[in-house]
Amino acid sequence: MSRPQRQTLDDLLRHGPLDLGGDVAEQRAVFHDMMTSLPLPADVSTTAGELGGVPVVTVETPANDPATVLLYLHGGAYAIGSAADAAGLAGDVARRTGARAVCVDYRLAPENPFPAAVDDALAVYRALLDGGVPGSAVAFVGESAGGGLAVATLVAARDAGLPQPSSAAVFSPWADLSVSGDSAVGKAAVDPALTAEGLRRRARDYLRDTDPTVPHASPVFADLTGLAPLLIQVGSHEILLDDAVRLAARAAECDVHVELQVWPQVPHVFQAFAAMLDEADAALSAAAAFTRAHWAATGADDVSGEVLPGGKESVVRQ
Repeated sequence: MSRPQRQTLDDLLRHGPLDLGGDVAEQRAVFHDMMTSLPLPADVSTTAGELGGVPVVTVETPANDPATVLLYLHGGAYAIGSAADAAGLAGDVARRTGARAVCVDYRLAPENPFPAAVDDALAVYRALLDGGVPGSAVAFVGESAGGGLAVATLVAARDAGLPQPSSAAVFSPWADLSVSGDSAVGKAAVDPALTAEGLRRRARDYLRDTDPTVPHASPVFADLTGLAPLLIQVGSHEILLDDAVRLAARAAECDVHVELQVWPQVPHVFQAFAAMLDEADAALSAAAAFTRAHWAATGADDVSGEVLPGGKESVVRQ
């Protein structure tokens, strides 16, 4: 893997305009500009719609199998970001898995505090099930706050008596809204994107008077028994490293199939930079392989991966 690539990305993030703990209106605009600075590939289509009364954006590529669905949850500390903003990364995951991605435009704080985001994600999942898509054909994917939300939604689905999806893959999950992990301090100097104080400010916006350790807010404190197989990817240069490590340990304690991948010297949600970072490309391929393997295990899909020269992956029908 390339040290110059990592350094270039670190400089880009460290000197960029995004301040996650800054004024919400300003940072929503900054985040939108960042996420849409590059146009989507010409063969990626997006369609706005609604599921379960919640706005969604469906992201598709030509190889997508409509029988399999990624329920995608965007990041942004519960206060910024949107389903449309996430279309680039969601489309990359969709292409590699051979599925369509349904990006949930869940309500944001501070206008819509906890548990609005969980309620919206669960409503979309319930609507997919009610529409005839079996849980075995659905995989959850989420990044940052969306990663924590994905696991929280698994817990909420179990508590509501709904079937689990086939799997969940989460990238740099914010899974502890109390921001109590040792890496919040220990990794502060090497994290170019996040600060503990910025996360605490957004947590206050989202939670208001709710205890940050409640299970549907911070799944590191939840009973994870019975959850779908879980893949957790995180960079070693981020203050949320301990969120990922503790979430994996908690899942293991609860007998959940869990895989933790710590990628060295890369930042928060490095997967979004696959066009410039070899580690991001490899991580997305690993997440796609994990997702497809669990669809295959449930009989939901017949997609397999063929490794092509250069380490890229293509979807092959059997």
